[in-house]
Amino acid sequence: VDGRALAREVLARTKARAATLPRAPRVVALATSESPATKSYLSIKAARAADAGCVLEIRSIKSGIHKNLLQQEIVDSVKKATETADAVIVQLPLPAGVDVKKVCDAIPVEKDADILSSAARALFENMDLRNHSLILLPPVVGAVREIFSRNGINPRGKKAVIIGDGWLVGNPCAVWLKQQGASVSVVTSQSGDFPAALRVADIIVSGTGSPHLIKPKMLKQGVVLIDAGTSESGGTIVGDADPACAQMCFLFTPVPGGVGPLAVAMLFENTVTLACLRRQAEKAMNI
Repeated sequence: VDGRALAREVLARTKARAATLPRAPRVVALATSESPATKSYLSIKAARAADAGCVLEIRSIKSGIHKNLLQQEIVDSVKKATETADAVIVQLPLPAGVDVKKVCDAIPVEKDADILSSAARALFENMDLRNHSLILLPPVVGAVREIFSRNGINPRGKKAVIIGDGWLVGNPCAVWLKQQGASVSVVTSQSGDFPAALRVADIIVSGTGSPHLIKPKMLKQGVVLIDAGTSESGGTIVGDADPACAQMCFLFTPVPGGVGPLAVAMLFENTVTLACLRRQAEKAMNI
């Protein structure tokens, strides 16, 4: 899968939607780290925001000595950002000792393009509310859906194995695949006979950040392997799957250049959707 090419298509259609609005949708990203990795992520997001017809403003929050004070400062910054932004992004990870849930829950549903708050995630998880206008897919799930749609993959009735149950990848992908009718198992590299679970899977989604955890011998021929894990090995960004796994797969997402670029594009597609919904509400109020 060429995630960069797919991302360009998603960004182009998103930019066309953004052009119908009175102004470019505005995103505020809150960053608590000045690490090279964080700066790189935010630089990429700023460039992709422009490609999507959006404007990204980065606000830095300096780490203080007292974690409780820092946490309140971050929460206050989220609330302030929501006053003018169409979407608010909290760049993870946050400093040790800061309650990530409390920070993310400060993002209102109507400004949560990353689907990090409990309220936005509950809408996504609740099948009974599928007609709710504010239901959006978490960006990684949106990327997986786009990949499946483009390649004619229907999860219904398939055996899916999710490696890891993280909030950004494993948990939302497990929820979505269950919603699509797949039989879903969530495993870790330490759970039981890990290779045996993978060997019978039709679909595998991994986001553990464990370099080359998945080997070709663990897979059956024709599996769909979504590698959403990133880590550093020998100064190079690598995924959870050994690149040689591609020879066993019907569909394989490389790292880098697979799920990552597409997930960023989906983040801004969500942003434009939120801005469009806000515009519709404003127009309705003026009638």
